[in-house]
Amino acid sequence: MTTTFDPKLLETSTLQSYLQSAVAPRPIAFASTVDLEGNPNLSPFSFFNVFSANPPIMVFSPSRRVRDNTVKHTLLNIEDTNEVVINVVNYNIVYQMSLSSTEYGKGINEFKKAGLTMLKSDVVKPYRVAESPVQFECKVNDIIKLGKQGGAGNLIICEVVKFHIHNNVLNEDISINQEKLDLVARAGGSYYSRLKNGFFEIPKPLKTLGIGVDNLPDVIRKSSVLTGNNLGMLANVESLPTKADVEAFIEGKLSRYPNFKTITLEEKHQLAQNYLSYGDVESAWYILLS
Repeated sequence: MTTTFDPKLLETSTLQSYLQSAVAPRPIAFASTVDLEGNPNLSPFSFFNVFSANPPIMVFSPSRRVRDNTVKHTLLNIEDTNEVVINVVNYNIVYQMSLSSTEYGKGINEFKKAGLTMLKSDVVKPYRVAESPVQFECKVNDIIKLGKQGGAGNLIICEVVKFHIHNNVLNEDISINQEKLDLVARAGGSYYSRLKNGFFEIPKPLKTLGIGVDNLPDVIRKSSVLTGNNLGMLANVESLPTKADVEAFIEGKLSRYPNFKTITLEEKHQLAQNYLSYGDVESAWYILLS
């Protein structure tokens, strides 16, 4: 038995959900662009793949937003400059990548919001993501618009003009070690897939806009314990907890740790990291701000 659907009879949002859940996992194009004034933009897209080796061609598609039929800054920038850097996403930066998909306003630098490092490209103007293990500098050969309604794709056909691979993901013969590369891919809903371990979930970024890594207190942002993924999780909050909430948490949930108030900063960050490993961002914040 099967359940059969006619795409023309479905709401676009429903159809999109079926497509994204059924055609998965999908590789992620972490696309870096600049506008005509040189302002950087960074955004992930999972309608993406490689389609040719000679010439080296990649295609990704920034779709028109379903809810209001607007287009993303990535598309507007590419229409103006015909350049893009496609960075791959591994597990070490997946939470920062997710945070960058927050719809910050025009001119906001998602590199800073996600806590990622801008690296100057050799051939094109857009910056590379220094933390990405493989970065493809591309010239855009064509843009194919698939429709004018919300949900319609825009195929960005890119030709790779130079690419860069971190040495720590290369074998001795200069081939890529897939396990060390540790790529992640997109699936339906909040699901991702990790090459090594299968599916996992990341809560979608806040529609009200997360504060961003750039607004984290320095002692947290520059922690020697917390990882980029940890910072990405912490930055996906609308505001920091109040002092009263922090004190209530310490007197309640942390009362079983009588020595908590005497632990070192490093130990505090390690405890917060443990809570983050279970997805408990709220408790991690209470600990860090205590």
